[in-house]
Amino acid sequence: MPLGIIGSNLWHATSTKLLKTNRLNKDKSVDVVVIGGGYTGVSCALRLAEKGSNVLLLEAGHIGDGGSGRNVGLVNSGLWMEPDKVEKLLGQVAGIKLNQMLARGPEFVFSNIDKYDIDCELTQTGTLHCAHSNRGLENLKERLRQYRLRGLNVDLLSKAETENKLGTPFYKGALHLRGAGTIQPLSYLRGLACAAVSAGASIHQMTPVTAIARKNETWEIKTFEHVIKADAVILATNAYHQHLHVSAAPIYTPVHYFQTATKPLDEALLKKIIPEQQGCWDTAMIMSSIRRDQAGRLILGAVGSLDLPSGNIHYNWAQHRLKKLYPYLGDIEFEHAWHGRIAYSNDHLPHLVEFGPNAISIFGYSGRGIAPGTVFGSAVAEYILSGDLSYLPITPMRSYTEKFTKLKGAFYEFGATAFHGATSFF
Repeated sequence: MPLGIIGSNLWHATSTKLLKTNRLNKDKSVDVVVIGGGYTGVSCALRLAEKGSNVLLLEAGHIGDGGSGRNVGLVNSGLWMEPDKVEKLLGQVAGIKLNQMLARGPEFVFSNIDKYDIDCELTQTGTLHCAHSNRGLENLKERLRQYRLRGLNVDLLSKAETENKLGTPFYKGALHLRGAGTIQPLSYLRGLACAAVSAGASIHQMTPVTAIARKNETWEIKTFEHVIKADAVILATNAYHQHLHVSAAPIYTPVHYFQTATKPLDEALLKKIIPEQQGCWDTAMIMSSIRRDQAGRLILGAVGSLDLPSGNIHYNWAQHRLKKLYPYLGDIEFEHAWHGRIAYSNDHLPHLVEFGPNAISIFGYSGRGIAPGTVFGSAVAEYILSGDLSYLPITPMRSYTEKFTKLKGAFYEFGATAFHGATSFF
């Protein structure tokens, strides 16, 4: 694995939208503090600012340093699990509400892009959920039934149709989710952040929060140098929570996902390989994804971390998989390779924890964060402003816990490593 490209995040290299913010240089009193500068936090701050709230967002690094800037960039409706399972887990009424709100997620993201004129390589040709096996194809047929029952615009493509869409005969078929799309995920996030600042939100980067405390009916949020007093606090750190030890800290199983990107392909190849630029992922237990960016690079991803000893195995698998999918590419090299961390919840559902008056923690998107994060952030803003629970996609809990999360995360990494090692030779 070439050491020079590890950590070379394509999205950071190609995002043209920059966000300049001022340093937090004094104590402040505001209406709401949002902690975390990903899709959820920024969407929340944007909505609050547009409603006239005095909102301050604190980000430990730079906007997009976490999962939102390492994303695959697929804008899909719903969650990874089938909508029937969501309704079984939550109950029919609550499940239907969550399914309906997240079904509109891509439309909400696309409307944001249009409203705020965000340049983020948007495509709206749908996404493709590809069957890697006959069993995977049966799952797609069941998903088709459930999606159509709920009014989604979706088709099941034959093997030949799937080959035409992707330029490879590797898959048995695919679900074409026509209302979905792809974006440059970091550019979208930065565009939302710029819109939030324009609406009146204050954003301070490189400002880790060290403590949250409730004092005299006010929240005190401490950084290394200053104290901010607020009526409400939103904790939106998800898989990149750090420094802060509070009862509502996200609890999740850490699952890593890596991506590799080629150099831009020539026009002849682009006419064959995903010519309509759909984002694609498969039905395998150790999932993988493939898509293109605006410049014509192929971006291949899968479960696994690149900064562990297993990184070479994942990288070698990616090279092997690309040759298996597209043998006519020849010995093309990757120019970028990076990974991110996913907050996997035990039930694969997002969670809201209300850890005090006007205090909400949001986490657990389990790998689908763009549309759900945007929806949840805006919905929590409406709830904080109104106190009306009907705005929320799910009912907040008073607490949430899971056991053996680090062990489960290690199990996922071991499974991905074993799978990639075994399948790199056939």
